[in-house]
Amino acid sequence: MLIYNAEVYSMTEDMHFYGYVEIQDGKITAVEQGRPDSVTEADIDAEGGLLFPGFIDAHTHLGIIEDGIDFEGDDCNEISDPFTPQLRAIDGINPYDRCFSEALRNGITSVLVSPGSANACGGEMLLMKTFGRCTDEMMIQPCGMKFALGENPKSVYSDRDEMPVTRMATAALIREGLQKAKLYSERLQRFEEHPDEEEPPEYDAKCEALLPLLEGDVKAHFHCHRADDICTAVRISKEFGLDFVIIHGTGAHIAADLFGEWGLSMIVGPVICDRCKPEMSKLEISNAAKLYEKGVHIAICTDHPEVPIQYLPLSAALAVKGGLPREAALRAITSEAADILGVSDRIGRIETGLDADLVLFKDDPLDIMNDPVFVMINGQVVSESSPHEN
Repeated sequence: MLIYNAEVYSMTEDMHFYGYVEIQDGKITAVEQGRPDSVTEADIDAEGGLLFPGFIDAHTHLGIIEDGIDFEGDDCNEISDPFTPQLRAIDGINPYDRCFSEALRNGITSVLVSPGSANACGGEMLLMKTFGRCTDEMMIQPCGMKFALGENPKSVYSDRDEMPVTRMATAALIREGLQKAKLYSERLQRFEEHPDEEEPPEYDAKCEALLPLLEGDVKAHFHCHRADDICTAVRISKEFGLDFVIIHGTGAHIAADLFGEWGLSMIVGPVICDRCKPEMSKLEISNAAKLYEKGVHIAICTDHPEVPIQYLPLSAALAVKGGLPREAALRAITSEAADILGVSDRIGRIETGLDADLVLFKDDPLDIMNDPVFVMINGQVVSESSPHEN
């Protein structure tokens, strides 16, 4: 299949050109400038439209907090224990939540779904496509371990007179869990090297879940709003040699130069919301721009359902209004998001070998009045606009 006669926004170094894209077996097999030598009835004429890689929402609770359902549909926070790395988001996601369809209709083809931030450690996150009937089939890969600093763990457990009720205690719980996993890993290694001399450690589900993080196979995602909490996340990550990402970073702009010097990556958002708690008092739409200007790597997220997922392009547009260059905003929901999540070999660009996740617009995707003409996942058109919508 070809998609031809398109303004291709590849999100590669050669970002924008007139050309066509070839797709086979759900993958992009060629990206070329100009017109193809020939086309068939099975090919798609883009009619001069703007072709982008499918949008990525790099932090959500899509499907794990179901739309319009109270306790029965909320599987985001296991508040019986403040440290739960053994939990997996995949086991709590309902792929039939109607918000997956709303994501599709607005060009969002991949989402990172995370356990919540009630716990110091919430569990394993999942990167998945937004089209399908079974989460296992929609899965791209497990994509990080969720940690939380700041007010959320404090507010949950202080009501129960349980640890943690301070920022110190939250950090201490994370260190304790990581240190136990480190010692567990060392015992496993000694047993593997000397099985006749050493006994294996007793199975520990929490430690087992943290091994990929300690081995550098996945990243730590730290929920942080305040700049001082970001510093704590950096401190802990350095102590244990973790590859890490900051989620939210609402007040990060007050130390943007410092975080830029440190080479941090941040998934910024929600952008469209109120200052609903004290640690979000420094919320402003210029946050992403100020971080970008100082060299922080940024993606933009909705934190769905805090902001409904269909407003991801609008969130990027507001960041542009706040001073973020338009190209940087588009990259923040495509290529930069993929880079930060560690999946640039699958999604985020229009490039040979990547998944054929594509979205076509007639005009600027950051204009609230413009809907996708069609949305494609794995080479299959999964959403099309009605004629009156364009």
